[in-house]
Amino acid sequence: MTELEAQTRANRPCSPQEHDAFLKVAEEVAEAHGQRMTKIRRKVLSLLIESREPAKAYDLIGQLDGEGSAKPPTIYRALDFLQELGLAHKIESLNAYVACGHASHKHSAIFLICETCGGAEELHSVTTTQALKAETEAAGFRLHRAVIEARGLCRSCQG
Repeated sequence: MTELEAQTRANRPCSPQEHDAFLKVAEEVAEAHGQRMTKIRRKVLSLLIESREPAKAYDLIGQLDGEGSAKPPTIYRALDFLQELGLAHKIESLNAYVACGHASHKHSAIFLICETCGGAEELHSVTTTQALKAETEAAGFRLHRAVIEARGLCRSCQG
């Protein structure tokens, strides 16, 4: 693979691109795991898809418009469910969540977090993930998943 191909592959958008199509995929993923997308889970995922930046759980509560019993434990259960199925990721340092459009496979998340605008972009870097896995295995550690956060300036804020 050439360097340009690797860069293109690494920089594919990881956020869902088609709202309704991704909700349908989410339904299928949940069903494949013997689960179902309840009304609240679907709404939380929908809010994550629509959000232009990582969303905090308490911000989501305010956007539920009376859906179900919108209490913090309800939101956190929905977010845990979405993470478990690979439909969302948590950005630990921001204590915020984003939807992930790569529901077809579990993967480690690498986030590029802009220090100016607060935006976060998930980087799909196969090479970095493979290197991390190899290094952790060499240390006698079995890696299940990882979240890597890189801080800097996004394309928009550099200009």
